[in-house]
Amino acid sequence: MTKYVVKRILLAIVTILIVCGITFFAMNAIPGGPFDGEKAVSPEVKAALEKRYNLDKPIPEQFVIYMNNLLHGDFGISTKTGRDIKTLIFESFRVSAKLGGMAILVALALGLVFGSLAALTRNKLPDRLIIFFSTLFTSLPSFVFATLLLLVFCVQLKWIPVWDANHQNYILPVIALAAYPMAYITRLTKTSMLDVMGQDYVRTARAKGVARWKVIFKHTLRNALIPVITYVGPMTASILTGSLVVEKIFTIGGLGAKFVDGITNRDYPMIMGTTIFLAVLMVTMNLVTDIVYKLVDPRIKLD
Repeated sequence: MTKYVVKRILLAIVTILIVCGITFFAMNAIPGGPFDGEKAVSPEVKAALEKRYNLDKPIPEQFVIYMNNLLHGDFGISTKTGRDIKTLIFESFRVSAKLGGMAILVALALGLVFGSLAALTRNKLPDRLIIFFSTLFTSLPSFVFATLLLLVFCVQLKWIPVWDANHQNYILPVIALAAYPMAYITRLTKTSMLDVMGQDYVRTARAKGVARWKVIFKHTLRNALIPVITYVGPMTASILTGSLVVEKIFTIGGLGAKFVDGITNRDYPMIMGTTIFLAVLMVTMNLVTDIVYKLVDPRIKLD
């Protein structure tokens, strides 16, 4: 186990370095710069700004300087606000983490319940209804669903207030974020449970007269969790960083909104910082997922 974890950490570091390189050079390959759109900026002021952010140096040298600063924990300074990128990321991530954490819990809880119910009532009315709605939520784009929620419950019915600084209402954003992963987990759980329910050890347990609830939870559901765990790792990373469109629709000042603003404003340090943060979170969650495999099913060997 220890050897496997160390190897995965080394691979994760290599992956993050590759992501840094691709993002940095692709970002600088686009014509223009962060100060090209500024109005009433003299060439002298522009040159001074570029010198401050090392943009006057060759791109390979810029990359070396950035990576050296990154190794010392310095994510740079925003070219638009002048604020420390690391501070901006962690401040924004608190909002995204709170919203995303609730969405993850809702998606997991409802997905497992609906998936199990669909498997246990196969080809019956509950199964058909669950599959219909899970297919609908899987195919419905998040920005469309979020807009519909906003229009129906905030504008038309006025049951729920729109998100603002004084009244942070998480209900609609959580529903919009959790809808797709919940539907996907529902389908994964149903398929996996149907496969497990056909195994010999489940038939043996039933033949021995083991209680139905024990067969479902101990023998069936536990062994059907592997595909769900596979999906939960990347899902957690993507949700925790915030849905870009959902955060924009509900005007939530999370990490996703900062990332979009960084791209719009050509804020190079913000783009790099948020991308690296997402990459670290993604590889970490994948590593945690692989370790959880072993806890759920001891038969799995980690080499």
